[in-house]
Amino acid sequence: MDGLERFGEKLRALRKHHNVTLHWLATRLGYTTHSYISEIESGQKSPTAAFVLKVSYLFGVTTDQLLKDELELEIETSQISVHAQSGTISNENRDADSRRNN
Repeated sequence: MDGLERFGEKLRALRKHHNVTLHWLATRLGYTTHSYISEIESGQKSPTAAFVLKVSYLFGVTTDQLLKDELELEIETSQISVHAQSGTISNENRDADSRRNN
């Protein structure tokens, strides 16, 4: 077992809680189609490390909550990143946030 059995379930729960479509999520994460995300949600594919980091940043949850099957998500307190509302998630957005907060 790779410890990712529930990742797709958790991703779907976050997406549904925030009322966002697969298409919206794909666009914000930098994908041209939503098929990869759909396959992750259904358990057909495992996410890459970069994908997990983007989802974590987008929804404001920890990577541990996403990756560790024994940990539950704190969906009620999760929030979509302000930067994600207007465009794709990138390292530049994260770096700019880090500089502003330091």
